Amino acid sequence: MLLAAVLWVGLAFRVHRDARRRVDGGFLVALATLLGLAVPFVGPLVYLLFRPPETLEESRVRRVELLALRDRIGRPEPVCPVCRTEIELDFLVCPVCTSRLKQACARCDAALEPLWQICPYCAAPVEALPSFDLDAALTAEAAAGGERLRRRRQQLSD
Repeated sequence: MLLAAVLWVGLAFRVHRDARRRVDGGFLVALATLLGLAVPFVGPLVYLLFRPPETLEESRVRRVELLALRDRIGRPEPVCPVCRTEIELDFLVCPVCTSRLKQACARCDAALEPLWQICPYCAAPVEALPSFDLDAALTAEAAAGGERLRRRRQQLSD
């Protein structure tokens, strides 16, 4: 009889400890403990049927992991704008298609963003890349292609 009483109190204590780990409200913990004490040996079984499936710590870890996943999804990995290969943030050129991604600082060789006017690492002014008129280049190429086409037609007609 003494063994049954010790087992009964032990089960009630186990229900109390488990409820503290799984339930955030003091009233619900007390209710679970009373359920474990009120009905000998059946109360803990009823508690097992209705207890939360995860502990408060597991719930907190899951929330943190979800926030980290949302953050990672919201901030995609950088990719090359030409070939879409994943690249590192400090790459100057794409290792796959060799497209120029960033300019190197003339003084400290740090990778510079295209819009920066000054190097944030050594305070050197950013030298502008030599620019060319793309419209003029395309117009000249089209004119040369048109001239080649006229010559080719003339050769075929002769």
